[in-house]
Amino acid sequence: MTHHLEIPTIAYETAARAVALAIEEGAKVGVRVSATVVDPSLALVAYGRADGTTPHSVETSRRKANTGGSTRRPSALLPPELAVALEHGSGGLLTNVAGGVPLGFDGLHTGGLGVAGGAPHQDAQIAAAVLKALGADPVPVDA
Repeated sequence: MTHHLEIPTIAYETAARAVALAIEEGAKVGVRVSATVVDPSLALVAYGRADGTTPHSVETSRRKANTGGSTRRPSALLPPELAVALEHGSGGLLTNVAGGVPLGFDGLHTGGLGVAGGAPHQDAQIAAAVLKALGADPVPVDA
């Protein structure tokens, strides 16, 4: 019988770099973003926002990060028929709005990244660019 588990989690330095990269990538396309990184237990590891970000983007980025961290898939890939049920069933922790992605390195799941502030497709593109810049596993397209 196993008495404990070891769960990989994103390091703060990497999480903080992901947030900084999200803000930089957003600025390149004229989007003021909020970015959140959570670990696999959905605990906040790093958060940041560009000056002038809309207030609701703070919470939206957190929910997107939670979704990527919890489901290990992009937030936009949640099946539409489960979107409302998951949001209500999780007390609003999860969302199916694009811009949330799982964070993994060399096949090890380490958390989730959420980007909010632009149109959902822009947020998803920014999140994918951050994963690439970090050398993280790419966004799953059919998880």
